[in-house]
Amino acid sequence: MLSRNDFKYIQSLFDKKNRQQQALFIAEGPKLIEELLRSNYSIQKIYATDIWVAENPDYKDNLTIVNEAELSRITGLQNANKVFAIVQQQENILPNLNNQFSIVLDGIQDPGNFGTIIRIADWYGIKNILCSQDCVELYNPKVIQSTMGSFVRVNCWYGDIATVLKESSMPVYGALLDGNNVQLQNKIKEGFLVIGNEGKGISKEILPHINHALTIAKIGGAESLNAAVATGIILSHII
Repeated sequence: MLSRNDFKYIQSLFDKKNRQQQALFIAEGPKLIEELLRSNYSIQKIYATDIWVAENPDYKDNLTIVNEAELSRITGLQNANKVFAIVQQQENILPNLNNQFSIVLDGIQDPGNFGTIIRIADWYGIKNILCSQDCVELYNPKVIQSTMGSFVRVNCWYGDIATVLKESSMPVYGALLDGNNVQLQNKIKEGFLVIGNEGKGISKEILPHINHALTIAKIGGAESLNAAVATGIILSHII
């Protein structure tokens, strides 16, 4: 049963400030919860319907059974889907990037774009995404939802990406309009791919650190590509 305090507490976690203060986030739906249960994330609380409980008989920790109406009161989705979880955020620790290929996001603002880029990184086996401080928050519910669970396998670090690129000896590739045709680029085993803001592109603070500009050859009349689409196309040619 869902108490009034439960409801108020859950609603507070839809606010970024409260998520950051409590180092928690929310995840919804069987797919995301299945991924979380197999990961090293710590689930603090699960609110689930009888159907989900019957499908997951081994899970009993911190579980509150709710009905469909109660789940509909707390969901952030258009339609509630069996299960809702409160999860502990992970520490923001810069990983070892040597001998790896990583994505760098410079000012990505759209939650759907960010979540999709995480899914693309997971598809290509990329383990790390470095994010500028002005990128959308990883634990935004829309980001988490759009990753379809891939966020448990891709580490997203927030910090001074300019300094990381400056101090690294690995090559830095950037998605730019005046770059070399990505279709002619040799495969890459280590380095960074910088993807800029959806409207402004790569910032002037990051541009000096890019030593290999890449572009997607345009045939038609479209002015630009979605950041996530561009990321997928570029990775398909260089990984």
